[in-house]
Amino acid sequence: MKYIEFELVWFDSLGAKSACTLVKTPDASILIDPGAAEMQPGFPAPKELKRRWLREARSAILEASRKADIIVISHYHYDHFTDFDRRLYEGKTILAKDPNKYINSSQRKRAERFYSNLVKEFGKADLEDLLEEPQPEDYPDPLDDLPIARSRDYGEYSERKRELLELGRRWFRKRVEEWNRMPRIPELTLKNCRVKFADSKTFRRGNTLMKFSKPNFHGIEYARVGWVTSIEIIYEGERILHTSDLEGPVIEDQAEWIIREKPNILIVDGPSTYLIPYMLNLINLRRAIENMKKIIRSIDSELIIYDHHLPREPRYRERVKEVYETAREEGKDVLTAAEYLGREPAVLTASKTG
Repeated sequence: MKYIEFELVWFDSLGAKSACTLVKTPDASILIDPGAAEMQPGFPAPKELKRRWLREARSAILEASRKADIIVISHYHYDHFTDFDRRLYEGKTILAKDPNKYINSSQRKRAERFYSNLVKEFGKADLEDLLEEPQPEDYPDPLDDLPIARSRDYGEYSERKRELLELGRRWFRKRVEEWNRMPRIPELTLKNCRVKFADSKTFRRGNTLMKFSKPNFHGIEYARVGWVTSIEIIYEGERILHTSDLEGPVIEDQAEWIIREKPNILIVDGPSTYLIPYMLNLINLRRAIENMKKIIRSIDSELIIYDHHLPREPRYRERVKEVYETAREEGKDVLTAAEYLGREPAVLTASKTG
């Protein structure tokens, strides 16, 4: 690309959970998801090494934040935002996932702590004093906006899928009741920091557009871990798309959305193969593989970074081998962040020495 530059600050393939990316245009410097977390206990590396990688990740993210004037928080998981480090957020505009709706209970609590700390640090006030009255709304069922996923034929699994979707609808309706009771966290304008909620919005800085998706499921339909927002940064027709946590993407409509956007650079998280079969079944893995194959065949991309969630276990290449085969057939670069940086993914080096 001629105008948009990007830096892969830290990703899972480097040894700590993260999807932190710095994107620069002539108008703006945008740090996406400045968070990192230690790898799971089953990751094939000693505890001391995992902790060292986490320290390195946090240091790299802090250094990248010094180059940014805009911080994006796609959702409130600690591998996507940091609570709390004044140095990350001072002097920044924060474009964040709305904490008042399309959010699960644990992320809401994390958001409350984060904005409480932000207000204390930069506003010398208490968030409690700024909360607004609840604003009841009639939230549409997000499954209604996924016609391809709704119409999918699951064969022998269809009855079980219908049961799971009904359980999901009930869970969603309970979340709606919760959102309609909650005091609302407002957007904030503080002395050295301001916050805008980004869901489904587009922001402009000069000729740079920062286009946010609607809240998307964090994985499969009604995933209990909540919702995320993806961001696309556009300048003079160039496009870089950072999906955040779509986990595959596993939902067909999300894959079609990526294809329609035609990004020059796609940064996409892969399926959580390390959770097979407990939280990722083989049917949903197959969906994720087919979706990535279609994306690779359909977009004329310069590069696809295929990382976060995926390289958390040594067999990840084997699990999604059809994706890499399709990339070779199409002559497309599909790489982990480590490979893009000329390194071997940490999970492979650790498993060789473990």
